[in-house]
Amino acid sequence: MEYLIGVGLAAGVFLFARFTGLDRDRAFYATVTMVVASYYGLFAILGGSMAALGVESVFIAGFVLAAVLGFKRNMWLVAAALAGHGVFDFFHSRLVTNPGLPVWWPGFCGSYDVVAGAGLAWMIWSGRTGAKA
Repeated sequence: MEYLIGVGLAAGVFLFARFTGLDRDRAFYATVTMVVASYYGLFAILGGSMAALGVESVFIAGFVLAAVLGFKRNMWLVAAALAGHGVFDFFHSRLVTNPGLPVWWPGFCGSYDVVAGAGLAWMIWSGRTGAKA
């Protein structure tokens, strides 16, 4: 069920952002990428694990760096980072022990991220956004 909700929510946010014009700026999807990456830090804090927060911070920093570089240089990097975070979600539990992580989160977030990244890639490829490559 978490996969369906992730896909549906990502599609809804994508359509809402398109119709309202919120995604016209290059910063929109770069910001989304940084926000979705930061949730694992929140879960580490909720779980009371500074060790998990430390490990999560390394991964968060990598996605933030990719989002900023993509924002500054090439939006394809933002699309790859967002979709790549979705792939990371599916492997997260093999890489990090985070006691605050809800069991359903990786499926939800992974689905959301892959759909959002694919939506951004489609917009870049089709030239339908101010967020050009």
